[in-house]
Amino acid sequence: MSFRPINRQTDYLFPPSMNDWLPEKHLARFVVETVEELDLTQFVSAYRGTGSASYHPALLLSLLIYGYATGVFASRKIERATHDSVAFRYIAADTHPDHDTLATFRRRFLKEIEGIFVQVLLLAKELGFLKLGTVALDGTKVKANASRHSALSYGHATRLEEQLAGEVRELLALAETADRNAVPDGMSIPDEIARREARLNAIRAAKGKIEARAKERFEQEQAEYQAKVDAREAKAAQTGKKPGGKPPAPPQAGPSVQDQVNLTDEESRILPVSGGGFEQGYNAQAAVDAESMLIAGRHLTQAANDKEQVKPMLAELGRLPQALGQAGHLLADTGYFSAGNVGACIEAKIEPLIAAGREPHHPSWKDRFTEPHALPEGADAVDAMKHRLKTRAGRAIYAARKRTVEPVFGIIKSVMGFRQFLLRGLEKASGEWNLVCLAWNMKRLFALKA
Repeated sequence: MSFRPINRQTDYLFPPSMNDWLPEKHLARFVVETVEELDLTQFVSAYRGTGSASYHPALLLSLLIYGYATGVFASRKIERATHDSVAFRYIAADTHPDHDTLATFRRRFLKEIEGIFVQVLLLAKELGFLKLGTVALDGTKVKANASRHSALSYGHATRLEEQLAGEVRELLALAETADRNAVPDGMSIPDEIARREARLNAIRAAKGKIEARAKERFEQEQAEYQAKVDAREAKAAQTGKKPGGKPPAPPQAGPSVQDQVNLTDEESRILPVSGGGFEQGYNAQAAVDAESMLIAGRHLTQAANDKEQVKPMLAELGRLPQALGQAGHLLADTGYFSAGNVGACIEAKIEPLIAAGREPHHPSWKDRFTEPHALPEGADAVDAMKHRLKTRAGRAIYAARKRTVEPVFGIIKSVMGFRQFLLRGLEKASGEWNLVCLAWNMKRLFALKA
């Protein structure tokens, strides 16, 4: 049997060309070519032009986009990949930006990357891939760069505060006594007092943040409670009868013992995750174009409930350039349903198709091929939407939701491997989510073009 020879010692007769390193149809080539077509004026103008020569923003941005598109997120891993990976080496033009340069660039230009996101959508529109007719909205929980075990609850903080305050009093009393024999060998009373006072200051600061959140929550709950009370009173005045059901319970002021703050990323929240359990993270939202599966709108929130995310997403879609067109339908599951959300969609001139409840897994075959009764006169917007969802045309449009946005989240988490933010704080994590969505759109646009 013959084998191919192994020869690692022969030098190149001519300098190798980087264009020979990758196939013609490769994601790395596509990212480089696309970024070169974008307007990077905001990036370039931010450099002062003093000191040693800097890496061009197009090179660093291409490295970040390709890294997020292929599951390489950490700046140290990207730096290492410029040595180990042919694709990364091609993008970096055989240079090797260090991890600090990459990390600084990412933090510095998070806002500017938002403009790049829109430019890529405009490019997709020019290529004929983005129609922006029907968009599907959904959210997914993404782990923060913090452990839920680093959270401090209000009740535990109160107990620790009392314990440390008692220890400080005990140490002060020990320092005032003339009997020095009571002090263990090697113990410094001032150092012990200072250590406990530092912990007390940190605990009090954490309690202050929990109390501020509780105050903000109480004001919101009080407004909702008052709205419910006013609605019941208006209904009673209209009908002359006492409304049925229990009256709404007034909210309780002040923090509960379960309220907590995370000491690593205080802006992250404990959120329920699918399959059960809780995780320290953020709620990442995305509105996906049903035809191209490109992400048209995205934002990040601390709220676990999706019901309050329709209006922010409508605002995101409303800020898109007019050249991208106007979305005609908004699809969402029952977690987004409310009368206010339906009204907000109609006000934005987008027809809502939001599930008002969970449907059975095995409906009758007759339901698929029959039309509902005519919509009664005087029906409000919610009834009109429910009626639309029962029609064959409405069901056909709504059926696109599951095959649109859920596969996008699945690929982002399982194929691209993005399951945890690297940056901390809501603003920086929002910028990183924008970078993830930009990388997905590049990856998807490459597939569509191929």
